[in-house]
Amino acid sequence: MPASNQPSTRKEEHVRLCTEDDVRYRSKTTGLERYDFDYVALPELDFEEVTPQTTFLGHFLRLPLIVSCMTGGYSGATVINAALARLCQRWQMAMGLGSMRSLLESHEQLESFRVARDLAPSVPIIANIGASQLARDVRAGDLESLIDLVGADALAIHLNPLQELLQPEGTPHFRGVLVAIEELAVALPVPIIVKEVGAGISSRVAESLLRVGVRYIDVAGAGGTSWAGVELKRGSTDPDSNPLAELWDCGIPTADCIVEVAALRSSYDFTLIASGGIASGFDAAKAIALGADLVGIARPLLQVYHHGGEEALERYVANWELQLRAAMFISGARTVSDLRRVRLRTRPPHHNQ
Repeated sequence: MPASNQPSTRKEEHVRLCTEDDVRYRSKTTGLERYDFDYVALPELDFEEVTPQTTFLGHFLRLPLIVSCMTGGYSGATVINAALARLCQRWQMAMGLGSMRSLLESHEQLESFRVARDLAPSVPIIANIGASQLARDVRAGDLESLIDLVGADALAIHLNPLQELLQPEGTPHFRGVLVAIEELAVALPVPIIVKEVGAGISSRVAESLLRVGVRYIDVAGAGGTSWAGVELKRGSTDPDSNPLAELWDCGIPTADCIVEVAALRSSYDFTLIASGGIASGFDAAKAIALGADLVGIARPLLQVYHHGGEEALERYVANWELQLRAAMFISGARTVSDLRRVRLRTRPPHHNQ
């Protein structure tokens, strides 16, 4: 399809492709399937004792779950974000907003972002800006105003060089981003969360962020939505004819990101968020056992809402909670802290799923 230069149309195209088309990684997986729970036949606890609650950004969370940054900035996003905000308020989950760069130029679509705080007053709300905008002289004062406008508790800065490279109207400008992040970590009144969008953060990149004061990292690894695939589809009706089509599956699997970045805890104190292909509460349990503090999910919720509305969202999260608690129970973990100490078994190659 011909891509649009209008940010609002682009955001709408992103949502349409994520809900109606297949934009998953084609051959690469999250790597979580390589692990299995170390079944505990004597857990010494009752199932009703299992409590997956945690805290994040000074808020109580019923589940260690962030509804990851998805959308905002066009009229249809208001309805989507309202539904997600109501879900987050009912379940006491954190919620991320889509990229807010359009608000730097106009407040016309402010309601599509602000609705989250209005409908979810007691959960963490995460504002969101692209790293390439930081390389284009966006200053702390501009971002502080956006944070205030939407009532956010933190600012996510998304690293997406692969997406920007493949986006028809992309801005693959990343020189100076690390210095800008370092300055914002000091200047902003709220914490910074640095995240990828689905191609992963390596230990080398994570350590460079930790060295400049970042204390929240969302590795957003490969295996779920391929934003390279999204942009290749936006750019052509025949995405495989693009000379860069091989990049559809580019990225570091989520499980590898978690293990690599979690190893940095021997030198740094930080919160590790795992997203990228977290398809179930079982995946979430594995991610936390591998070293994550919380997990994030995005496209599955968007698809569930698109096909079944808010009732389907409610069922999805209820099932997700049940799966997480079941995984905790059979692993002998009463709390999320216990789950972080659980040992996983490595499945042999070619193990039947």
